Amino acid sequence: MFYLREHRQRAEFWEGVRDQGTVAMGIGAWGLMTGVAMVKSGLSVLEALLMTLIVYAGSAQLAAVPMIAAGAPLWVILTAAFCVNLRFVVFSAHLRPYLMHLPRWQRLVSGYVTGDLSYVFFARRFPKPGQSPDELARQQAYLMGNCAVNYIAWMVASVVGIVLANAIPTEWGLGFAGILALLGVLSSLASSPLRIVSAGVAGAAAVVAWALPLKLNILVAIASAVAICLVLEKAMPHRPAAGAPHV
Repeated sequence: MFYLREHRQRAEFWEGVRDQGTVAMGIGAWGLMTGVAMVKSGLSVLEALLMTLIVYAGSAQLAAVPMIAAGAPLWVILTAAFCVNLRFVVFSAHLRPYLMHLPRWQRLVSGYVTGDLSYVFFARRFPKPGQSPDELARQQAYLMGNCAVNYIAWMVASVVGIVLANAIPTEWGLGFAGILALLGVLSSLASSPLRIVSAGVAGAAAVVAWALPLKLNILVAIASAVAICLVLEKAMPHRPAAGAPHV
């Protein structure tokens, strides 16, 4: 709460709250079904609650839970979760110029609470790092407002799903609402030819590599999109007025 208090005085914090609020229902539906899936896969209510509160990574949780239920070795479970979350390495590399001025504990908190949609909204709102301490502080306030809504929506819905797991049938398929939320934001980001190519390459690579174990198709999709776009960006003529396009 102390960390948020210093940001709530800025208009950008509430702008982040409003932006993330547009997809909060999708995030909540995703969290609800993740909570249900954890309990119905064999975890106790306490174990599921601890996993949600500590891990806070829906895709990694969904990848790990079947392995836990099947009695897979710990190293296999950790490897699967690591591979699924490798996309956050890319997110972190991009966010480094925005956050590097902060104390280490604040960088750790920011990294922990930043989710997929939080990153997407932030990258769309601030394509370049601030050039002054005040501008960087405003960007951080937006990110924290965004992350606060994402965190609350996910945690509340996930806990409800855990507690009411036996009353909510998995056949409802509410987790698909989270995917729709991602698609909606993705469509709004397709604002340049390079971004459209990036989305197309990532989608195609993910489908082609679907059979890979440990959900490594996600890593293949990210690496393919980044590699192709770097090549295209170097091949494209520079535009002095607008600068190089951002992926």
